[in-house]
Amino acid sequence: MKFKTIEWKGDAIRILDQRRLPGVIRYLDCKDASSMAKAIRNMAIRGAPAIGVAAAMGIALAAKKARDSKPQAFLTAIEKVCHEMSQTRPTAVNLFWAVDRMRRILAQVGAYGVEQTRVRLVEEALLIYKEDMEVNRKIGKHGKRLIKNGDGILTHCNAGALATAGYGTALGVMYAARDGGKRFHVFVDETRPMLQGCRLTAWELVQEKIPATVITDNMAGVLMSQKKINLVIVGADRIARNGDTANKIGTYSLAVLAKWHNIPFYVAAPTSTLDLSLASGQDIPIEQRDVREVTHFRGCSIAPEGVQGFNPAFDVTLHSLIEGIITEKGIIREPFEKNLKKIFKKEKRLIVGAGG
Repeated sequence: MKFKTIEWKGDAIRILDQRRLPGVIRYLDCKDASSMAKAIRNMAIRGAPAIGVAAAMGIALAAKKARDSKPQAFLTAIEKVCHEMSQTRPTAVNLFWAVDRMRRILAQVGAYGVEQTRVRLVEEALLIYKEDMEVNRKIGKHGKRLIKNGDGILTHCNAGALATAGYGTALGVMYAARDGGKRFHVFVDETRPMLQGCRLTAWELVQEKIPATVITDNMAGVLMSQKKINLVIVGADRIARNGDTANKIGTYSLAVLAKWHNIPFYVAAPTSTLDLSLASGQDIPIEQRDVREVTHFRGCSIAPEGVQGFNPAFDVTLHSLIEGIITEKGIIREPFEKNLKKIFKKEKRLIVGAGG
């Protein structure tokens, strides 16, 4: 990749400000945990894996700069930071997964002491970053066989390097296929209201010299009926144990269209996005954002004054519409609940979301 989504810079965490893309490439240096939390909240950095990494780094930075020398005071101060991070965005379970990993390190401060715990928290944050890069490449390796030469592939929102530590989930599959010599064309939903597809995914694909066409969100059905779409691959923000998947608003509509046109619909996500504590997608908390994101564009009103707005950031795609979930462990298919549990039974662990 020719850019870095997020980077540890000693006394600051540098992030690529995704609100300004594609017109302006600007990096922000978050010098404390509060500025990192704000960057997550206002979507300067976004994407489920990326905000997990960002939250972990924000906690580690706070630990590094904390002046508390006594274990209990240090524990109380950093726990407040963990809570602040967990309040930033409610849907993406990677955020809570990463915060929980940091809390497990923090809980051992009594045994290791403050100074050693500072070091261990920084090491854990950097490990989460490194693991995400490795996991995404494994997702690409498993998923690339789904792509055939000449395919038209539709994707929604941004599930690329910008949404992760630096490679991508859905786009990572495409990068791996490209690197394997396959040639295909990507159709990119603009993804209203924040235009992550038009602004971010299209920008990434141009950087990588992968042929791409931006379409409005209501054009997918026409392209499918014209047989220009052979495959749909999207990312995910949380996956329940039955396979129901929360992703950027508009994903559910695409899945229904794909089912009607007999086009395989795949979700690409790391196992850290799985929340086996939730029975189905009905239990996934859906973030409701400011309606001005719908009624306004870059500060300018595009709707009549007085009209109401509705702005859920995500929707839930039923597992019955999903052909498979591409993870670093392989491609998981129906029955999802049985097969998802099988993965974690082997590892003797269960991913549990913290809610939010």
